[in-house]
Amino acid sequence: MSLIEKQINMGFNRLNSRVLEWASSKGILDKATPLSQMGKTIEEVEETRDALLAQVNGLDHYVNSKNVVCDTDEEVLDGFGDILVTILIGCKLQGVDPLVALEEALKIIEARTGKMVDGTFVKDN
Repeated sequence: MSLIEKQINMGFNRLNSRVLEWASSKGILDKATPLSQMGKTIEEVEETRDALLAQVNGLDHYVNSKNVVCDTDEEVLDGFGDILVTILIGCKLQGVDPLVALEEALKIIEARTGKMVDGTFVKDN
């Protein structure tokens, strides 16, 4: 592992630890389940999708599902961050190392074939 890779890994580990400390302080790690956490991830994905739709439509601001006026670019950034937070918590609840999960996913998708259709990669059967 190169020095840069070690630094990136250390940075990820520090951020992951901060997420898990926050989740613990809020009682999430004691009371949530992997399934309930997945529900939270889906909620954050939907909120991020709404922000991306506003961005695609050229809106600097939009009204979110909670009837709050939001800065579109800030919500996109916050949304991706929130998704990552919920996934890290879900990994902890499930006993999965997130970097191992990412590595395993990459092994599968790197060998996958498919094509782009309307801006989306569609895998071959």
